[in-house]
Amino acid sequence: MDITSGIRWICEKQEELPRIAGELLGEAADHRVFSLHGAMGAGKTTFIKELCLRLGVKEMVASPTFNIVNEYVSGTGDPVYHFDFYRIKSESEAFDLGYENYLYSGNYCFIEWPEKIASLLPDNHAKVVIEPEGETRFITLCV
Repeated sequence: MDITSGIRWICEKQEELPRIAGELLGEAADHRVFSLHGAMGAGKTTFIKELCLRLGVKEMVASPTFNIVNEYVSGTGDPVYHFDFYRIKSESEAFDLGYENYLYSGNYCFIEWPEKIASLLPDNHAKVVIEPEGETRFITLCV
């Protein structure tokens, strides 16, 4: 996916994240699987927290680095899945996890380090790229 053809937001203050998360979910209304790309410390987990809040998640959202996947409950009672594939060494670990049960469930899935499972991502996933520049974040949605 080419990020030059995506929708881009400039986030200069963390207080802008709720608005951007809401707008992004609106723009990607037909998508349920989101791959979040960005360097370590770019703000992927922070942005996923805002996306989950917009979906009505009440639980504390934290990176599932050691669990690989965390499950939350949305305001409608549906599951929301948050993956962090940073620690996996091969796609076979995602198979062992039963990734397809999550990614093809029709529920929201937010994936950190999707590069680790690139060939397993559904064709119709939404790509979110977060690029930090000092305190500013450039957030691009490609659908």
